[in-house]
Order: sequence, then structure tokens, then C-alpha cells
Amino acid sequence: MNGYCIEPRAKLRDANLAEADLTDAYLMNADLTGANLTGSDLSNADLTGANLTGSDLTSAVLYRAILSGADLTNAKLTNTYMTDTYMVGANLTGANLFAVNLHHVNLSNANLTGANLDTVSLFGVNLTGANLTGANLHNATCPNGKWHGTSGADC
Repeated sequence: MNGYCIEPRAKLRDANLAEADLTDAYLMNADLTGANLTGSDLSNADLTGANLTGSDLTSAVLYRAILSGADLTNAKLTNTYMTDTYMVGANLTGANLFAVNLHHVNLSNANLTGANLDTVSLFGVNLTGANLTGANLHNATCPNGKWHGTSGADC
């Protein structure tokens, strides 16, 4: 990030990282609770086990980012660019993913309870074992048409 080294388990709670270039950053188990990551580039970043509770990732780029086991409870991900993103077992409870193109994102075993997935594109998304209880999938687009059920198998 602009010449700074960010260590795994970094404590970046409430940090303002808007528009930051965090490409290839290694942020395993980092505490990014409440961080402002609006418009940041997190391409190829490793955020395995990171705490992003309440963080703002609006319009961020998460191309090929790894967020396995990351906690994104109540995070804002509106208009975030996600392609080939790995989010196995991530917690997205109450997260806002309005108008996100989730292309080839692996959300297997993810918790999307109460998440806002309004107007998302789910092309090539793996939702095997994902919990979608109470998720808003209004206008969600699946490879075979519109969302019509309550589980990942219905897309």
C-alpha cells in the first residue's frame, strides 16, 4: 500500500483506506472492523480470516481476492467488483451486496443470512452449502434466469 508494509493480523480498525491500492496485500486475520475501503483495489489480496465487520467496500475491486472465513457481517459491498473471488465459509450476515456482479465467486458454506443480494448477477457462483435464510434475492439473475427459490440449488 503506497510503500507501506501491512503485516498479517494488522489492527486497522476504523482505518480510512479509501481508494487505496492494496493489490496483492497479505491481510490474513487482519482487523478491518469499520474500515473505509471505498474504491480500494484489493485484487489478489489474501484476507483469509480477516474481520471486516461493518466495513465499507463500496465500489472496491476484489478480483481474485481470497476471503475464506472472513467476517463481513453488515459490510457494505454495493457495486463491488468480484470476479474469481474465493469466499468459502465467509460470514456475510446482513451484508449489502446490492448490484454486485458475483462472477465465478466461490461462496460455498458461506453465511448470507439476511444479506441484501438485490439485483446481483450470480453467473458461475458456487453456493453449495451456503445459508441464504432471509436473504433478499429480488431481481437476482442466475445463469438459467431469475432466482426462484430459497437455496443455492435453485439458481
